[in-house]
Amino acid sequence: MVPPRHQAVPDELQAQSKPLGLEDIRFRIGDSTDGMQRVGKESIAKERAYLASIGHKGSLPPVAFLAISGGGDAGAFGAGLLNGWTKTGERPEFKLVTGVSTGALIAPFAFLGPEYDAHLKEFYTTITPKDIIKRRWILTAIFSDALADNTPLKSLIKKYVNREFLNRVATEYTKGRILLIATTDLDARKPVIWDMTKIASSRDPQALKLFRSIMLASAAVPGAMPPTMIDIEIDGMQYQEMHVDGGTMAQVFVYPPNINIRKVAGKHRAQRKRRLFVIRNSRLDAEWASVERSAMSIAGRAISSLIHSQGVGDLYRIYATAKRDDVDFNLAYIPASFNEPHKEEFDREFMQKLFALGYKQGAEGYSWHKVPPGYIAN
Repeated sequence: MVPPRHQAVPDELQAQSKPLGLEDIRFRIGDSTDGMQRVGKESIAKERAYLASIGHKGSLPPVAFLAISGGGDAGAFGAGLLNGWTKTGERPEFKLVTGVSTGALIAPFAFLGPEYDAHLKEFYTTITPKDIIKRRWILTAIFSDALADNTPLKSLIKKYVNREFLNRVATEYTKGRILLIATTDLDARKPVIWDMTKIASSRDPQALKLFRSIMLASAAVPGAMPPTMIDIEIDGMQYQEMHVDGGTMAQVFVYPPNINIRKVAGKHRAQRKRRLFVIRNSRLDAEWASVERSAMSIAGRAISSLIHSQGVGDLYRIYATAKRDDVDFNLAYIPASFNEPHKEEFDREFMQKLFALGYKQGAEGYSWHKVPPGYIAN
């Protein structure tokens, strides 16, 4: 039986749709960038105040951004790379961290720093499929909202993300740091970027629930996992938004290309050196496979090809934006030499080996790629 839902937020009321009743906690790509620019301006003001409180004088110090992509259980690569990077003693504290899909599960821990590396390792080396989903009986799945129930993943997020965790994120918000996670609003058919730091700092009693829901939604592959329904009240009327995997719109993101950071920084006297690190939890070469002549195999292969192409396109868009804004671009991805068997999604043995690869490369000092794959500089 298809689960019931409240009415979707009508198109003409989209601007009034404000979870927790707060301004500027999320932004729809394609809409005005005014709200996101306000967030950037506020973060600079908070950072300046924090630096002054610890005795810093002079210009703003250099900063680093981190963007973590989707990739399902291949997120083990990013988790391992971050753990190994910590080992070198050269992992920066990131001014901005963004995450999509499995990257949305990694991003909050990466944002809070090396203290949470052990949680990432545990998550990506000890779980099995039953820790993420509960498969539904085939007839139930056909007449429901997904092939599987993601209640186990919901419980896992709840285990790691508690009130203390939220308070830690809120503390970093006061320093001017930003954590962003992307979901897709299926009703509006638009990607949505959520300011998780502002949600955490709101102190609203429902903030923890919303924070967890966004992480769950961003990792909810449409059709495979149920969507996350987010309750909205407008003028006393109850509505619901349907949110799913942010990867349906982009495999990785940093900030909208229609925001020119260099110009904005100049306007607010915030010129500084900026480095961007992108972790793509995927191989970027075209992986060969013998496809069975069946509808499911053909459709599955076509969809994975689309995701692969989209992911490469995302990297080119990010690279072009970074080059325009004078941001130093750095890219990591799974090498073509990694060919371990992948028996099923969230295959523990596969994840352990991928984590070990990421850790080894990170601990040895990862040789970051300076351009997207196939790009030839002049």
